[in-house]
Amino acid sequence: MEWETVIGLEIHAQLATRSKIFSESSTAYGAAPNTQANLVDLGYPGVLPVLNSAAVRMAVRFGLATGATVRRRSIFARKNYFYPDLPKGYQISQYELPIVEDGSLDILLEDGSRKSIGITRAHLEEDAGKSLHEGFQGISGIDLNRAGTPLLEIVSEPDMRSAKEAIAYMKKVHTLVRYLGICDGNMQEGSFRCDANVSVRPQGQAALGTRAEIKNLNSFRFVERAINHEVVRQVGVLESGGSVVQETRLYDPDRNETRAMRSKEEANDYRYFPDPDLLPLVIDDALVEEVRGTLPELPDEKAARYCRDFELSAYDAGVLSASRDLAMYFEAVVEKLGGQPKLAANWVMGELSGALNRDGLEVDASRVPATALAGLLARIGDDTISGKLAKEVFEAMWSEGRGADEIIDARGLRQITDTGAIEQAIDAIMAANPKQLAEYRSGKDKLFGFFVGQVMKATQGKANPAQLNELLKRKLGGA
Repeated sequence: MEWETVIGLEIHAQLATRSKIFSESSTAYGAAPNTQANLVDLGYPGVLPVLNSAAVRMAVRFGLATGATVRRRSIFARKNYFYPDLPKGYQISQYELPIVEDGSLDILLEDGSRKSIGITRAHLEEDAGKSLHEGFQGISGIDLNRAGTPLLEIVSEPDMRSAKEAIAYMKKVHTLVRYLGICDGNMQEGSFRCDANVSVRPQGQAALGTRAEIKNLNSFRFVERAINHEVVRQVGVLESGGSVVQETRLYDPDRNETRAMRSKEEANDYRYFPDPDLLPLVIDDALVEEVRGTLPELPDEKAARYCRDFELSAYDAGVLSASRDLAMYFEAVVEKLGGQPKLAANWVMGELSGALNRDGLEVDASRVPATALAGLLARIGDDTISGKLAKEVFEAMWSEGRGADEIIDARGLRQITDTGAIEQAIDAIMAANPKQLAEYRSGKDKLFGFFVGQVMKATQGKANPAQLNELLKRKLGGA
């Protein structure tokens, strides 16, 4: 039997506010355990939550960027459940009336086509604390610093049909929230994570299969591996005559498997009811339009502009626009260089990205600033150095922190453009290799590369490639 995979993602994006969603406690990462939770976060009797307006604006930004409906009236509810790191015994969230609903994002598939993924809702809620399992004497501790941290939970439609589609969508959301400045996207710190709802059904069947929810996935690689494992597990259960149980599962990356955590709760298990301490959230048109006026150029818009104005391929434009910081760096290089966007794109996606990945750096920590890279590319453009030598210069710039001109002069790398000097080198190589010269002139054209390499070696790579090729063709031909 042929099986079809059905996937929906619930992405939790920590909003980039300085304080928590209902209190003035700090959201800064890395503080000592239990030093950033006040009485409101802990739900002490007599305290009242006060909604953070910055979190509301961030949710509106997301809604507008995804073409969603921004509700002018939404409700906060209490989601009741017990967990050791949930001191109040409930989580303040949104249920029936979320702030954002009915949006979508397009993803690019492997065959180059686009697919629209529906966004059912995006609602505001507070995070819970964190259980710490220290590994000695079986003791666990509780850190409540995260309790009350503002989250935007982004719930997709079950529109994805493979782990690769799910990753493409998750990366698209990751890019978008960083562009909007509403989330730093740091997955290692838990600022961006997701739960994956996975089911399978016979190919062609309209009804959905029984789903399992895989909780708290905090890397793209783990999401892909967890989904692929879960699909294989569910197909195996069904093909052996069993039934898939609706449950919550955890992914173990060391064993590359999912395992049961608990039976899957339904909405009625949480006993949602409107939070009596919070009034309905009412947003007027003026605030929505004010936020709309602050939206940046979004990734798809930027990529389209790169294709249109810079004549870049859709692939290049997609890579360069996938990160707002990378796009800013690229545009700064083009501006300083005064054009040549394709040359700039090649170097930003090639040498620069390679160096960043090698050293584990983000582009805003690049050891070669955009203005410095533009200076290097200018030396290629005016034939001071060849593209091959430029790579050597770039590595020196990266490791030494000096400019291109300084390194070129210090190492004597300026390209030889004097035709007389190049001709002299060619003559010497031809004289030293009579056998290869005779074979070339008898029809072995592939030896042309041999002579190019020998002249480049003799000139220490400094001969201008275009001039060398032209002069060498003429001389080898007997002219």
